[in-house]
Amino acid sequence: MAIYNEWLDLVENLTEDQSDYFNKEYYEKEEALYKVVLGMYPNALEGRFDKLCDEYNFEPVMFCGFIDGINTSLKTPYDMKKIRINSKLKFELDYEKLYFNMLEAKARWLYELPEWDNILTPEKRRAIVRERNESKRAVSNKIDRNAPCPCGSGKKYKKCCGANA
Repeated sequence: MAIYNEWLDLVENLTEDQSDYFNKEYYEKEEALYKVVLGMYPNALEGRFDKLCDEYNFEPVMFCGFIDGINTSLKTPYDMKKIRINSKLKFELDYEKLYFNMLEAKARWLYELPEWDNILTPEKRRAIVRERNESKRAVSNKIDRNAPCPCGSGKKYKKCCGANA
């Protein structure tokens, strides 16, 4: 069974008590590893899967969970189902996308890490927050009834195309 499938099984079949313990343990290790990854900027973390697990004190299944979380922020995402214990990994990150994804995940403990200061300026971080907020805003493209009709007839929308709507 692929490590990724083990990760999915583990996450889906946790009881509430196991979930609390697992989340606490996982999030602590995740935060520590993100500090390392962000601290290496502009270099990328790389190595064999098993060696990285040993070096950063991760169980293979939990490390696969870390990769699953960071995967969408990589310049070249991995096919998670093809990752094996001896796979060679290189985490070349799109740091702006990573910050955006941390905001999306509401992972305050990650996007407020002091290591971000050396990577993104406060202005850039504010711009990413603004971009994320705008992407979540509901916008209606509804045409006002009294506006000119978009068909170009010169009539009001309500007397032209809006009459049929």
